[in-house]
Amino acid sequence: MISNPTDRAKAGRGRWLALGALVLSGLVLGLDGTILITALPTLSAKLGATTSELQWISAAYTLALAGLMLPAGVLADRLGRRRMLIVGLLLFGASSVIASQMTTALGLIVMRALMGASGAVILPLIQAILPSIFSEKERPRAVAIAGVGTFLGLPLGPLVAGWLLTHFDWGSVFLINVPVVVVALLGAFLFVPESRDPRAVRLDWIGAVLEVVGVTGLVYGIIEEPTYGWGDGRVLVGLGGGAVLLAGFVAWELTRRAPLVNLRFFTIPRFSWATAAFTVAGFVMTGVMFVLAPYLQLVEGTDAQGTGIRLLPLIGAVIVGAVATDRLAARVPTRVVIAAGFLLCAAGMVILSRAGAGTGYGLVAVSLAVMGLGVALGMLPSLVAILDSLPESEMGAGSGLTRTLQNVGASFGVAIMGSLLNAAYLAQLDPHLAGLPAVARGAARNSLAGATAVAHHLPPALGGPLLLAARDAYSSGMSEVLLVTAVMSVALAVLVGVLMPAKARAVDTAEASLETVGLA
Repeated sequence: MISNPTDRAKAGRGRWLALGALVLSGLVLGLDGTILITALPTLSAKLGATTSELQWISAAYTLALAGLMLPAGVLADRLGRRRMLIVGLLLFGASSVIASQMTTALGLIVMRALMGASGAVILPLIQAILPSIFSEKERPRAVAIAGVGTFLGLPLGPLVAGWLLTHFDWGSVFLINVPVVVVALLGAFLFVPESRDPRAVRLDWIGAVLEVVGVTGLVYGIIEEPTYGWGDGRVLVGLGGGAVLLAGFVAWELTRRAPLVNLRFFTIPRFSWATAAFTVAGFVMTGVMFVLAPYLQLVEGTDAQGTGIRLLPLIGAVIVGAVATDRLAARVPTRVVIAAGFLLCAAGMVILSRAGAGTGYGLVAVSLAVMGLGVALGMLPSLVAILDSLPESEMGAGSGLTRTLQNVGASFGVAIMGSLLNAAYLAQLDPHLAGLPAVARGAARNSLAGATAVAHHLPPALGGPLLLAARDAYSSGMSEVLLVTAVMSVALAVLVGVLMPAKARAVDTAEASLETVGLA
């Protein structure tokens, strides 16, 4: 006999329709994360936005998303995950409509921050709701499908934006969210069951403020680093202040009887290693995508829409990997699947590191397919292991915590890989800049885009060699970044393969771990 709503949800046919609503929720967030890559030049022209304002149109979304995910997940555990998902979707849809009608850059920045805040509510709940819908046996398949939905939005963003901007006004890149949100809302209303923590206590507001300000400061410093450098005061204050506040957050949480989030979940080895894998995956894959997009556009000469098309092997491989993950889950230990996934990621990166200015697309396509398969095998079982390690009452808090760490890891991936790339680029390009005017030399050193613009304004006898040298320098820098990330992936594969324990029942494991520290 089915005795409670959760069991009825797991037994009912509507669970797959509920999953469809969660997939659409992830898809719209993935789209919004990359859709502005293509739209920023148009926004600059239409709104008169400065370079700094364009940066903040993107950064406002990232800062709000990163800082608010953990408290949003905690609130969802207390107030109801279905209820908070609906609120998040409503806010995201409304802010998308308002953003499409903005006439100033400042107004769009504010709306992007609101979109990031509502995204922070939605993103951790995509995973946190799954245990209330699917049984432990079906959960790996559900996690794989939900994860693919979120991931697919990332490469589709530039592709969709390119088509929209060709046929419609710039506001269409935000209005495209609305029909997706409407369908997701209907699915959430009709098919997603309510779930919450029945033992919820008063919210730890001091911990919430420390976490939000600390993560926001840390990510702010990372965002500003490419513009001002690691030694700039703004960067140092953001990184240093954020780190101090987060250290204070950890110390505060460990002394509370009712913390914002139970950090002692990290004493559960399976949770810790799965979270580490998920975080490093965000660091590695975001860093790779960061260096790959300029290569395709400025070295291979592909436009933004064409770049999205050239990422299709990655999309297809992720889908294949998700299917394989579902079938492997019941036959192969999780740590073996995750380790194999990161080894495949490393292999794909090594293949891509061989790409140069005249290599062509074939090598890139092969590497993307290998990496896509590796991403699916590495990240999706990590999500399943994280969910299986948490008590069902704290799914929102746990998912918010791991998503926050993954987001911070992704931000660090862009900053650190960008610094490595820039150093290698300058080392190889500088000998070719002798004799150029100071302004042209500075623009060429600043970025590959700057070098391309300078080369096009020079006489062919000077511009041609400069363009070839810049493309070679960028390809060389990209190769170094990819080899570094390949080494990181191999190291993670070995550690997870050796140290991650076998599967254990989530609640029993969590309670046993908490009893050892006197909190259960």
